[in-house]
Amino acid sequence: MDTIKSIQWLKANDLYDLAQETSFYLKKVFNPCFKVTDEKILIMGDKGFNKKRIAPVMSGAYYLAAKSLNMDTKLVLQDARSRGNPADDVIVDSLSNLEDGNVVFVNMSDKLGSLKEIGKSFRKFCEKKKHRFVSALSLGDLPTEKLKDVISAVDVDYKPMSAKHSEIKGILDGAKDMHVKTNAGTDLHYSIEGMKAIAADGTYHEPGKGGNLPAGEVYIPCKGKKVEGKIVIDGSSRNHKHTTLIKKPITLQVEEGSIVSIGGGEEAKKLENTLKWAAGRSKHPKSVYRVGEFGIGLNPNAKLIGSTLVDEKTLGTAHIGIGSNYWFGGSIYAIIHLDQIFKDPEITVDNEKLKI
Repeated sequence: MDTIKSIQWLKANDLYDLAQETSFYLKKVFNPCFKVTDEKILIMGDKGFNKKRIAPVMSGAYYLAAKSLNMDTKLVLQDARSRGNPADDVIVDSLSNLEDGNVVFVNMSDKLGSLKEIGKSFRKFCEKKKHRFVSALSLGDLPTEKLKDVISAVDVDYKPMSAKHSEIKGILDGAKDMHVKTNAGTDLHYSIEGMKAIAADGTYHEPGKGGNLPAGEVYIPCKGKKVEGKIVIDGSSRNHKHTTLIKKPITLQVEEGSIVSIGGGEEAKKLENTLKWAAGRSKHPKSVYRVGEFGIGLNPNAKLIGSTLVDEKTLGTAHIGIGSNYWFGGSIYAIIHLDQIFKDPEITVDNEKLKI
């Protein structure tokens, strides 16, 4: 749907007023996060699911916030898309017709959808076209009433948060080894020698750069297969369909960089089934069991709510990513990347306790 029809749909579904109210909190991102001057703003979302309308509300709110700031903005909504579904023509056409060097917001209940002639990767398309961008996917995991928790994590003081990101990144970039422990039982050794961390602090000023909003994590790929130990997941777990808040912790045993056993209850079974599903569809099935990321949550306004987008940013948590890491400096190619969040980590970097 084009802008007029998208606004009409929001009004017809009693979401416009909520989007208008939410837009007040989203005005702040256009300057600290993007330093928008005269760029065009393309906002793409979907209609969500019954009682799970965060994606359309946020899309409408970003549009209304941009309009209130007199920005040249366009809003397009499509039906919700899952893995493998093509995006609507209005999405593909809007991206194709957008001149280089503008700003794109994506807020989806599940996936954006395949982009046909544009290519397989939205991120690579933005890099090529020098668009700064926001990507917020799988918002349909949450009921609409959780919107306030998502917005709270966006409505953060970016300057001090960015400074903390820079500090942590500086420590990790020059380090060799990490040792992570928790009272729940995590005891993990993770090599980062020669690796560079990514500070996902919501600062997307450079052409072709972007990431999540909410922001708030520093993450780093592993050095080859040098990951060993036990990880107890007691926050939330991403599988190929949804994010699950943990009731009974998942225990992962890792040897030479790969998960060799998964223990726990229903949540563990969902993760195990997802890895089997991915392995059965992969040219390199062993890669889906690799641990490729370690991340540290740094957003003081985020909390565990059952959405990886927010959960992994929560201050006082850390996470590992299972599967692909090639796109942020690693060597693992896999058809999945599944973040597993755990609470209250004690992180030691080259024998020095990391202060977060």
